[in-house]
Amino acid sequence: MLPFGSVAEAEAALGRSLTAPEGLWFRYSAGMHDFWLYAHNIIFLLIVYSIAPLPIAFLELAKPKSIQKYKLQPKIRVPPSSVIRCYKEVVKTFLFAVGPLQLFSFPTIKLVGIRTGLPLPSAWEVAAQLLVYFLVEDYFNYWIHRMLHSKWGYDNIHHVHHEFTAPIGFAAPYAHWAEILVLGVPSFLGPAIAPGHILTFWFWMALRHIEAIETHCGYDFPQTPTKFIPFYGGAEYHDYHHYVGGKSHSNFASVFTYCDYIYGTDKGYRYQKSQLAQLREQWKVAEQDGEMNGKLGKHE
Repeated sequence: MLPFGSVAEAEAALGRSLTAPEGLWFRYSAGMHDFWLYAHNIIFLLIVYSIAPLPIAFLELAKPKSIQKYKLQPKIRVPPSSVIRCYKEVVKTFLFAVGPLQLFSFPTIKLVGIRTGLPLPSAWEVAAQLLVYFLVEDYFNYWIHRMLHSKWGYDNIHHVHHEFTAPIGFAAPYAHWAEILVLGVPSFLGPAIAPGHILTFWFWMALRHIEAIETHCGYDFPQTPTKFIPFYGGAEYHDYHHYVGGKSHSNFASVFTYCDYIYGTDKGYRYQKSQLAQLREQWKVAEQDGEMNGKLGKHE
């Protein structure tokens, strides 16, 4: 809750006029308890989850041929009934597992120093903290995910997420409730290490969720902006992990690829890519030879 009763008090405390974003934040959050501000996060997650996968889902229903060439597993189509079931299960998990966890973790959020007041963070501060959050989450997520692929972890927990051997955006958070809670821990470690503003925390959670949806979308679009991020995995990288399934010992990383490379858990993926590259080159040569023979046949 902001300790100011008016804009004038806030400006006097800061020694300057409020910026436009700060004025909006003051009008929105003044008088609102920090608990309710923190509780916004579960609402944002539900909104992001409901909206972010829709563009591809719409194209798959209305114009599937327009994006078919980008589909990573073109022979597999997930029926609408399975998508709806997936959505219902994820919303249920959010409401009955993630929601209570977030609310009960409020004292921890206050303890580590995530603030809700003024001034608002600068763009550079937000960018630096988000980088820390992504790196920390990615590293610890890698090891937890890898442990979930042990026999016990997979048979009892992680197999739920792998029900979709050809992943879809809506299935990004589709998992056993225990997995959702355990893999949620790395998401909180970054903000605990480099605490910032609650707005940064909201932005981080939304971005991480959008990234997971993009990674599970099942399509490799060449124009995707994330392709310009160094060491970023993306949809093709994670799709291989789902394609191999329960026996997968490759591509455990959630965002970046460096952990898999350092610890040697991307060898199967790299081998498959090299083999496919050789096959494509052979197909290309064969196609060119066929065209050349066809032209020679016409001249004869």
